[in-house]
Amino acid sequence: MDTAENTQTLLDGADLLIDALKLNGINHIYGLPGIPITDLTRRAQAAGMRMISFRHEQNAGNAAAIAGFLTQKPGICLTVSAPGFLNGLNALANATTNCFPMILISGSSEREIVDLQQGDYEEMDQLAIAKPLAKAAYRVLHIDDIGVGIARAIRAAVSGRPGGVYLDLPAKVFAQTIEAQAGKNTLIKVVDPAPRQIPAPEAVTRALDLLKSAKRPLIILGKGAAYAQADADIRALVEKTGIPYLPMSMAKGLLPDTHPQSASAARSYVLPEADVVMVIGARLNWLLSHGKGKTWGGKSSKDWGGQKFVQIDISPQEADSNVRIDAPVVGDIGSCVAAMLNGINASGGNWPKPSGDWLGAIEDRKSKNVAKMAETLAKNPTPMNFHSALNVVRDVVKANPDAMLVNEGANALDFTRSIVDMYKPRKRIDVGTWGVMGIGMGFAVAAAVETGLPVIAVEGDSAFGFSGMEVETICRYNLPVCVVIFNNNGVYKGTDVNAGGGADVAPTVFVKNARYDKIIEAFGGVGVHAITPAELRAAMEQAVRSRKPTLINAVIDETAGTESGRITSLNPKAAKK
Repeated sequence: MDTAENTQTLLDGADLLIDALKLNGINHIYGLPGIPITDLTRRAQAAGMRMISFRHEQNAGNAAAIAGFLTQKPGICLTVSAPGFLNGLNALANATTNCFPMILISGSSEREIVDLQQGDYEEMDQLAIAKPLAKAAYRVLHIDDIGVGIARAIRAAVSGRPGGVYLDLPAKVFAQTIEAQAGKNTLIKVVDPAPRQIPAPEAVTRALDLLKSAKRPLIILGKGAAYAQADADIRALVEKTGIPYLPMSMAKGLLPDTHPQSASAARSYVLPEADVVMVIGARLNWLLSHGKGKTWGGKSSKDWGGQKFVQIDISPQEADSNVRIDAPVVGDIGSCVAAMLNGINASGGNWPKPSGDWLGAIEDRKSKNVAKMAETLAKNPTPMNFHSALNVVRDVVKANPDAMLVNEGANALDFTRSIVDMYKPRKRIDVGTWGVMGIGMGFAVAAAVETGLPVIAVEGDSAFGFSGMEVETICRYNLPVCVVIFNNNGVYKGTDVNAGGGADVAPTVFVKNARYDKIIEAFGGVGVHAITPAELRAAMEQAVRSRKPTLINAVIDETAGTESGRITSLNPKAAKK
């Protein structure tokens, strides 16, 4: 008998992992090669997957997280064991907090050595460490369980409230082999990984009845509403009810910020004055002052302002987290909004519009605030301040509404959020729930890779420092990313002094007049040193037009800025000033 006929084709763990991901439509991996996953990264690339290799695992993890937000498929971050895993864990925790679907896959030491603490290379009980920070965590010990592990990770990441999932792969799993057909039979193509969750009819009726009773209704749109990709229905719900709305930062563009029903320019008026508030895909956490306190018309931070709330969320546990929710509507946002629309349409055009007094009062405040902002933006101080620089960014984004905007910092974040209008959904991505800095370059890379669109990253100089080395990654993959650094020589400001009078500069001060633009030039990108708004405008327009990796060092008045941005009150010392 010909011995060739007896030869079986074998697959190893790396083969099956790649096949399992591809079977489920996952074709991008963000990560950093090293033992024990180096060969896996090469083979994934050879198999047709796009392997985006970073300089630091945290940035790769952030890229995977925002890829999940943009695509509704879990972004994959691949890291080495122990320190590499820990670097990625920061991004995994942030993804879980922000409800971004992401899977962190890390190589690890063998269980029998870890459990006896025998001192293996980068020995660490990674699964135990990941569990408190992830939505779910799994370990695969045998090659024929890889398909199940990937399937469970995908379902956990995207079903219900999305989040981060950890998948632990000890090094020996990659070396295990299985006959090819038997191996393929172990793989699972996940069917309906995020099934619709239909709201109860009585919950929808209760919510609609409460909205009908409102004299001063308000809608708040959160990033969950943006993630749902139910854009047309959300817009129809807003417009058919005629209710003014406030978008949270990553919900900007679900309806254009220039929409007549947007109440963003009257935020400080509508929150305390509204009597019924419908919250769609947002949480009443610190970003909304927990739904109470002076922001909402209460006399102190603990006081309820008297509003009644409708809350649309996929998690029933979110209701009553800070204040009483009078009409919870539990289900996926697309199904809930569709059900609300059906109820409104069933009214036969008799849906009561908000009162003219309410709409008129909002419009009056909007007009005054918009005029005041326009006056501020028209000024042209030397050197630039945040407003004059962001007036340029505002114009460039308006001229390029499909461009992705990444934003992080303290003042750079706060001012950009309030000044730069967005026109389309999911074009603005930023620091999210935790308000962490360091997401900038990871988000920018993933936004470019996942969408193919130009990316504008507006960064504070401090924020840029957390992930700045990834400009090499941007250049290596020739991504259409324009990084704009607002350089005011420090954290918040560049004017702080050493209170002890020593030779060291103050903790918040950086090297004066640093030339960040030179960093990208070292990797073949385009660096621009912009001192005036005209120089900034020319550089940004050229970057978007050319799609070349670009970094603009935009020099800002070092006295511009406020400590801690709009969360100064959280800094006990600053709060006493």
